[in-house]
Amino acid sequence: MLSIHDPRQIKKADILVVAVGKPEMVRGAWVKPSAVVIDCGINSIPDPTKKSGQRLVGDVKYDEALVVASHVTPVPGGVGPMTVAMLMQNTVQSAQRVARRMIDMEFRWPIKTLPLKPLEQVPSDIEIARSQTPKDIALLASEIGLVRSEVSLYGDKKAKISLKVLERLRNEEDGKYVVVAGITPTPLGEGKSTTLVGLVQALTAHKGCNSVACLRQPSQGPTFGIKGGAAGGGYSQVIPMEDFNLHLTGDIHAVTAANNLLAAQLDARIFHEATQTDQALYERLVPAQKGSRKFSPIQQRRLKRLGIDKVDPYTLTPEEIRRFSRLNIDPHNVVWTRVLDVNDRYLRKITIGLSPTEKNMIRDTSFSISVSSEIMAILALATNLGDMKQRLAKMVVAFDRSGSPVTADDLGVTGAMMVLLKDAIEPTLMQTLEGTPVMVHAGPFANIAHGCSSIIADDIALKLVGKPGYVVTEAGFGSDIGMEKFFNIKCRASGKIPNAVVLVMTVRALKMHGGGPPVISGAPLRREYTMENVELVEKGLPNLIKHIENGLKYGVPVVVAINAHSSDTKAEHDLIKRTCKQVGAFAAVVSNHWALGGAGAADLAQAVMDACKTTPNFKLLYELDLTIEEKILKIAKEMYGAGTIEFLPKVRDAVRLYTDKGFGTLPICMAKTAMSLTGDPSAKNAPKDFKLVINDICLSAGAGFIVPMCGEITKMPGLPTRPSIFDIDLNTETGEIEGLF
Repeated sequence: MLSIHDPRQIKKADILVVAVGKPEMVRGAWVKPSAVVIDCGINSIPDPTKKSGQRLVGDVKYDEALVVASHVTPVPGGVGPMTVAMLMQNTVQSAQRVARRMIDMEFRWPIKTLPLKPLEQVPSDIEIARSQTPKDIALLASEIGLVRSEVSLYGDKKAKISLKVLERLRNEEDGKYVVVAGITPTPLGEGKSTTLVGLVQALTAHKGCNSVACLRQPSQGPTFGIKGGAAGGGYSQVIPMEDFNLHLTGDIHAVTAANNLLAAQLDARIFHEATQTDQALYERLVPAQKGSRKFSPIQQRRLKRLGIDKVDPYTLTPEEIRRFSRLNIDPHNVVWTRVLDVNDRYLRKITIGLSPTEKNMIRDTSFSISVSSEIMAILALATNLGDMKQRLAKMVVAFDRSGSPVTADDLGVTGAMMVLLKDAIEPTLMQTLEGTPVMVHAGPFANIAHGCSSIIADDIALKLVGKPGYVVTEAGFGSDIGMEKFFNIKCRASGKIPNAVVLVMTVRALKMHGGGPPVISGAPLRREYTMENVELVEKGLPNLIKHIENGLKYGVPVVVAINAHSSDTKAEHDLIKRTCKQVGAFAAVVSNHWALGGAGAADLAQAVMDACKTTPNFKLLYELDLTIEEKILKIAKEMYGAGTIEFLPKVRDAVRLYTDKGFGTLPICMAKTAMSLTGDPSAKNAPKDFKLVINDICLSAGAGFIVPMCGEITKMPGLPTRPSIFDIDLNTETGEIEGLF
């Protein structure tokens, strides 16, 4: 209860309900700015201008409160209509729930799927994609329960989905949550995205379930560098695949623009601080407009962080002016880089500031590929616009000369980045070859960042499918990288509990881990991979077993999806299935979705449905209050099988700095090769008790994790001798893209 004799207590309320029976007692000065005021009082006071000689007023001085509050109910005519509106809203929501139970205990979308006609000789991915005519995306949006105001069309094949759907469906129960990961892959990949797409085609088109696939948006770097996309393959694809693998709705470009705006402001600030006095710098940062100076909101936040409790720019002391105006960035300790969404090896290390106009302020820096930007990781982990803004503000872009972090908010760029990213936070709706829904959103690097599609896309999908439905989302690479980060970073941030893991593997990968000859992208497979070889499969089983054990450590059922290839044999599959059951997998299922689409994944879909009927005993791998070193050691030993950890001296120094500056309780995002459980990409199968060397470490304070590096991890890929660009062209007569896949 708040004391009516203490207006200071009343001013703390975001929602103020007044019912004291004293006319106009609560004054405007008592009300918190932007509060909601509900005035339940009704009092008569003298008013000679009225025929009755009196008028009705509330307990709140209405005219004063209206200036301060965001909303004030008038008297008379306020509380009554508000009560009626709330009653009607509650009645409608109650009726919706009752109707759903009465009509169908397991509500199904009225979705019309697209038929497939698989050919025995499977054509190229692009031929298959173009043979199917996608349904109008507005129709698909309507089928899955989106209303028109929640859909922004980008043509008729893709659309942005508004976050308003989360508010409308906030009372709906979530569907089942399934994550797809893999074993340690060959350079050709094991078809994780293809399996995910085939699984959701099977769930919706062949099992009659509400289901959504949630996928990352692919970078254009690999698209133009090497053959292959991320839209799936064969008869399990996202369409139109050209749109999926190219610009889509521009999210990566928005991330690029925001990232580089921050980089430009950082370097400009270093320059201006070096060339101006304290007073001149201050007068330019807080310019006089119409004869008066005023701090912007982002500058007020900086003053608060500095402990300067002043709002009048003219009252700062010279010392306060210096502290406010100077970030004192150490040019040799700038950690923020520019980005570009192409592979360009010559940008891995560059020198900037060579123009005479920069007055010899030269420093070495680099470019990274856009999807490795921390902003992309933030886009994937943000839960709403407010959360994204807070995360962007906290990004550490450099350290000052005393070793303290300098943030994006210190540079004043948070709001501008939000403007560039305001549409990027909305996921994109697309469809599979069978006309089932796909949410495409964000694309953080899986070895540098956490490699998962966005929390927002998953959240929207979980509400749309409803309690009996399924959302199948991806984790990059194997269980040691993508799945571990999915659980310990993404699930920790979202609060969601997964119902099952689908672990994708191939006979080819097991043969490689069993000692088979190297698998080289672009080169023909050796005979060992095209003929039955049970012995090689058996020798490679430890890798599969380790990934199954990794999933089981989290208390979640693991379904192994054997992504079938035409050269596989029954004996090889039977050995794999027996082994999976022996080590605790919920099921191991052969899936032929690449050749048959959803029909080929029907058994896999049933296994996933059965696994989701169990009650997961989900648990995270580590607690955040462990030290940074302890968390790294836990991941390395439990997920990789390492025996010891070696921290290079510069890593230990950085760990001490991060801990001293308050970042020690962040989760860990290990950066290592995806081609091995170890830090050495040439080490195959499942080595044990090896030494893992942490040779570098960096901070992603906005994304909310610390990134230890194992081995050389490049953030900027390079083009091969013969990149895909030689084959890509636009047919100027038909407008079709040629040679993309």
